[in-house]
Amino acid sequence: MSVDGTSEREATDLYDLLDRPIANYVDGEWTRPSGGLAETVVDPATGEALGDTPISTESDVDAAVKRAGEAFEEWRQTPVEERIQPLFRFKSLLEEHQTEIAELLVREHGKTKGEAEGELRRGIENVEVACGAPTLLQGGHLQHAAPGIDETAVRHPLGVFTAITPFNFPGMIPLWFLPYAVACGNAFVLKPSERTPYTAIALFELLERAGFPDGVVSLVHGGPDTVNGLLAHDDVVGASFVGSTGVAKHVYETAAANGKRVQAQGGAKNHVIVSDAADLSYAAKKTVSSAFANTGQRCLANPVAVVHDDVYDEFAELVVDRAAAQTVGNGLDEGVDIGPGVSNEAKARIESAIETGVEEGAELLLDGREQAASDEGCFLAPSVFGEVTPEMTIATEELFGPVLALIRAGDLDEAIDIANRSRYGNAASVFTNRGDEAATCRHELEAGNVGINVGTAAPMAFFHFGGQKDSFFGDLHAQAEDVVRFYTDETVYIERWPDGEE
Repeated sequence: MSVDGTSEREATDLYDLLDRPIANYVDGEWTRPSGGLAETVVDPATGEALGDTPISTESDVDAAVKRAGEAFEEWRQTPVEERIQPLFRFKSLLEEHQTEIAELLVREHGKTKGEAEGELRRGIENVEVACGAPTLLQGGHLQHAAPGIDETAVRHPLGVFTAITPFNFPGMIPLWFLPYAVACGNAFVLKPSERTPYTAIALFELLERAGFPDGVVSLVHGGPDTVNGLLAHDDVVGASFVGSTGVAKHVYETAAANGKRVQAQGGAKNHVIVSDAADLSYAAKKTVSSAFANTGQRCLANPVAVVHDDVYDEFAELVVDRAAAQTVGNGLDEGVDIGPGVSNEAKARIESAIETGVEEGAELLLDGREQAASDEGCFLAPSVFGEVTPEMTIATEELFGPVLALIRAGDLDEAIDIANRSRYGNAASVFTNRGDEAATCRHELEAGNVGINVGTAAPMAFFHFGGQKDSFFGDLHAQAEDVVRFYTDETVYIERWPDGEE
């Protein structure tokens, strides 16, 4: 390291990451894990194999965690103002290299370049908030809490934390956790999705250049065994997860059984309510964007629209017209609205779900299977179902693809009831021009993020990312003050200074 904390090693062109083996980053060094193959990374737009994600063995995981624990002992004593200086540099580097990282992200994931750049911008917002750690970490003080007694609450770091992050937002979701963990004085080990490792490698290239001390931030690759190794490791004090509900439950139960703090974000089946008092053109535009952006592969998508019966037909026509006009293609090409799904397996799963919707009696108003952009990639255009009932598979199960289901409702109360029947509670939205309807939805919708005339209810980084029911397992959420509380414990000091006469 140089005297200013930046790496003396010649900066690697991030585009060149595709030309080198996928490796772990531990103790300031890039090393290939010693296990077998977890996944072949494929460009879903072209079918080109980009590289092989290796498996980190038990010894690889142990080495990363042990070194992180050693680094923690010094890092926790580093003044918070010094701890955030590498984060400031990291933020600057992210902004400088945003285009390169976005293109890497598109290559391995498939989303459009605009979506990738927007994702990174939301991640950068979390780095910005974490840079406010000197304020976020302030405790409380009360003089004369009792006769002759003052009390002070002080936050302190806990040790080594890990995060297991998904394929659909490989640039943003690690930044829900890592910046806050290290700003609070902890060490951090990331295990990204084996499907999208290159974005994580790019982030760690920049973390290295930002000048974090060796061992404070680590990257390990692998599959389920690597995850379980982290969750069971004695020196890991807490775990964060984002992914499907089934795996979220496993992470929650396993981490909690091993005495760790845990926050596990699960799946979703979000509903948007369209009132007869809504601006239908605006509602249709935002609903199409929410349902089909990122090829429907996001936990804040609204894949179910519950529409007032009086405006159902008009809204359905508007949605179908807008959905049919979406351009499907390679996410790196100009003018593309929707990229491919992440894999052929994902494409086949969505195609099967569409067939199930037809078999269950829904009306297929727009069939995305008929509009493939290419025979080579994992492409599906938007599909829209009408006359869906609340119990149908396409209305209840998370499909994670470009499929929108339209349900009729006689009034707002029925629409809210339909939305609340879902076992998930990640997000919900309502479109209305009536304040009383908006207020009713604010109070009655059972979701952690609620949008009012907002298609995708994504909170800014200085608010926590909500989630309820089967969409979240734990107590403290990602982002902002919630995650600061997750990454710290609080000690209360009770002080009395007798005057010698007692």
